[in-house]
Amino acid sequence: MAVSEANAWNRNRTVTTNRGTHSLSASGSCANNTCTRNATRTGVYGGTATRSGSVTCDPASNSCSGSRTTTGPNGGTIYREGEVHW
Repeated sequence: MAVSEANAWNRNRTVTTNRGTHSLSASGSCANNTCTRNATRTGVYGGTATRSGSVTCDPASNSCSGSRTTTGPNGGTIYREGEVHW
């Protein structure tokens, strides 16, 4: 698995229900075997959660590793990381 060309994207969505409006704003890109993604969600009561992460693959060692940080509307943070070999 190799990503050699730069490839960027953006996504913005708004959903309105009988409880209010939710929104999502996300962006990402891939270049030189690394892909990144950042997203922000806003709930009906104005709370915002953010998530950012990246994955890097090394075809020479048949492995990919990545990490992600999520911060909730009250400031709590979760950090995750992992690695896969094939």
